Amino acid sequence: MATTNRIRMGIAGLVLSAGAFVGILTREGYTDGVIIPTKGDVPTIGFGTTGGVKAGDRTTPVKAAQRALLDVRTYEGAVKSCVRAPMTQAEYDVYVDLTYNIGSTAFCSSTIVKRLNVGDYRAACDAILMYRFAGGYDCSTPGNRRCAGLWADRQRSHAQCVAAQ
Repeated sequence: MATTNRIRMGIAGLVLSAGAFVGILTREGYTDGVIIPTKGDVPTIGFGTTGGVKAGDRTTPVKAAQRALLDVRTYEGAVKSCVRAPMTQAEYDVYVDLTYNIGSTAFCSSTIVKRLNVGDYRAACDAILMYRFAGGYDCSTPGNRRCAGLWADRQRSHAQCVAAQ
């Protein structure tokens, strides 16, 4: 018997789960000032917010969480606009989380979306591992100290996606 978590439904009715939102905040980590996470990356503040961030900006945890929620809504809109295939809640959470990290344009033009839209769910999960670069560097390189966290995150997302099948 299928559990509710494994039932695929039209994504128009899905919203990011509270657990996935907390996961995004935890994964991103909080900074009250502007940082550049990896050489060649875009400046971020709060819980990974990039839009409109400029040198010298400051935030508080509450304002940063509110902004992250607004950002999530934007990334949910992107996922809903480019994916036509039904998803489970767990799959949806993984793909919104990934979109939060790589951006709407990258997600919507990805192999992931192409595979989802033809119903190849496992191959879509596997395509998450294609997003292993930061600043032109392959973060999956063994012994990497530059962006090992990104690769660990992709492996976690991949495992969660596969488990949702």
